[in-house]
Amino acid sequence: MSDTTNIYSETPDLDTMGGRLSRARDAASLTVAQLARRLGVKSSTIQAWESDRSQPRANRLAMLAGVLNVSPSWILYGVGTSPSEDVHADLARSVHLNFERLRRLQEESNQLIGQIEEDLKRYSARM
Repeated sequence: MSDTTNIYSETPDLDTMGGRLSRARDAASLTVAQLARRLGVKSSTIQAWESDRSQPRANRLAMLAGVLNVSPSWILYGVGTSPSEDVHADLARSVHLNFERLRRLQEESNQLIGQIEEDLKRYSARM
């Protein structure tokens, strides 16, 4: 995001607050019960938030944002740090690291194959 971009110039996530909350919980791989325990509320409270029957108070909203690694403004209004941004960045980083590791392993395998071929030639020459 550039310095001139702010929450008013972003395209908002048009899902409901409950929908965004549910998606963020899923992205964090938490069950309703697990999130409820972390926040010190009942599972029915989380379910009410996710079904848009009620909204979290400010103190719970801040805790939710921290636990789910999203911004409070994203939960409420659909602008700010969303879970998909982090998930995509982590996935891209993981794919890149695994690709580089695979490339190094391929180079090592090629060197090992070359060494084995040389050893076999020397062994055959002695026979």
